[in-house]
Amino acid sequence: MFARCTAAARDERVKAHALYKRTVTPVKENKDAFVKDLQKALYASKIISYAQGFGLLRAAARTYGWELDYGSIALSWRGGCIIRSVFLGKIKEAYDREPDLSSLILDPYFKEALSESLESWRRVVAAGALNGVPLPAMSAALAYFDSYTCDSLPSNLLQAQRDYFGAHTYERTDRPRGTFFHTNWTGNSGNTQAGNYVV
Repeated sequence: MFARCTAAARDERVKAHALYKRTVTPVKENKDAFVKDLQKALYASKIISYAQGFGLLRAAARTYGWELDYGSIALSWRGGCIIRSVFLGKIKEAYDREPDLSSLILDPYFKEALSESLESWRRVVAAGALNGVPLPAMSAALAYFDSYTCDSLPSNLLQAQRDYFGAHTYERTDRPRGTFFHTNWTGNSGNTQAGNYVV
């Protein structure tokens, strides 16, 4: 949607382009290798889009008490006019192996496919960034993958920032989960902590 909305703002983009000229370096050497990188990067990004989609279905099922057959859902999309991916059958197989699979990323087939594509995916996203070529879906998919597969995210930094501006408290990685702290960051805010408000 981001790409479609941005494409629609052509007049604005033309003005901005005049202000921020860029040089795109054409791929001259190893063109065939780069095309293979593109194929792997696209495949990995598609896997992530399905992983995110099925994650949303799982969240909705938990929220609304739905009993969903994810494998059947994947196969039902084969009959549509938009989604006809060959690997919908692989998604069905993944849920046949583990009906409670929390993410396609954790399935052995998709783990192997993503592992084989990862270096290519990084090269393509890096080439896009270095040349100013927008790859919003592909780069967002890679960021999602990197976040999902990282055991230590910088969320504690976000908590610290929230504590600084609103005394919302934070957890520390060297203390048990559920133990919250507040710091008087500026020396002027005292020990006031944000709490629940009754209106």
